[in-house]
Amino acid sequence: MAQKLFVGGIAFSTTSERLREVFSQSGEVVSATVVTDRDTGQSRGFGFVEMATTEEANKAVQALNGRDLDGRSLKVEISKPKTGGGGGGRDGFGGGGNWR
Repeated sequence: MAQKLFVGGIAFSTTSERLREVFSQSGEVVSATVVTDRDTGQSRGFGFVEMATTEEANKAVQALNGRDLDGRSLKVEISKPKTGGGGGGRDGFGGGGNWR
């Protein structure tokens, strides 16, 4: 079963392809994505890598957490499941309205 990893501390110059290349040394990479700002397209300094198996994901964490990549120290950990957080505010409908 595939396992997703959170990767923090990514240099702004690091590409998704470079991330895939580095993580493939630990096993089969299903996907690798550097998260970018939707307005500027610039890296936000973190991303996600999905490894083919849990064992390969654990191997990647052991091998790459704290490792220097493109001048930055990576933080690699098993990704936590996304929670169903809402918009916050009153009744989960967001905030900022003029409620009276």
